[in-house]
Formats: sequence, C-alpha cells, structure tokens
Amino acid sequence: MIVGVGIDVVPVERFARALARTGGLADRLFTADEQRTSTGGPRTAESLAARFAAKEAFAKALGSPGGMIWIDSEVRTDDRGRPYFVYSGTVLATATGLGVERVHVSLSHDGGIASAMVIAETA
Repeated sequence: MIVGVGIDVVPVERFARALARTGGLADRLFTADEQRTSTGGPRTAESLAARFAAKEAFAKALGSPGGMIWIDSEVRTDDRGRPYFVYSGTVLATATGLGVERVHVSLSHDGGIASAMVIAETA
C-alpha cells in the first residue's frame, strides 16, 4: 500500500549559487559520500540538486513533518546506477511510525532543472 508520494524540482543554477554563497550548506544537506562520485571526485551541481530534490520529495512522501535532519536520508546508487535511499535517525523514526517498508526514488536533470519523485509504501 502506498503511504505517500512526493515530487520536487530544483533550479540547478540557483541551487549551485546557494551552495557557493552559504559556507557549510553542502555539509548540512549531504553526507560526505553523497558529495563525492564513486571515483572520489566532487559531484556536479546537477547531481547534487537532484539529490536535494529527492530528499525534499521523500519528506513530502512522509507528510512533510518538521524536525527531520537532511543528512538522516542519503541517496546512494546501486551497481547499475539506480538510486535508492539509506535513512536513519529522524527520517527512520518518521518512516517507521508511518509503517514505511520500501521507498522508491527516481532522479532526473535536464534543461537546468533537477527533479525527483519518491514513493513510500508498506508491504
């Protein structure tokens, strides 16, 4: 059963400016692993914006409760490049309270916009 669906879009250039302007913002929004590619280099602004959109979409799928910490949800990719969430702390507590057992995520970026869709469901 679907618990919630969330979608979010982020203008990449505006997001990149916010990261450049606000010291430490990337560390408040993303884990160290999220900030790096699989080869250890820094992620592009498009990739980070899509990950931020995914976190926003996940929060919306959970009903947008306050008090969740950004780095308590982490977007990772599997061996085939498919994104998925690892979540802990405040996000895990919220998801568990809603009975969420599976989370599906899709990321995209094109034309200066990054987007993500999340579906949270029970068994």
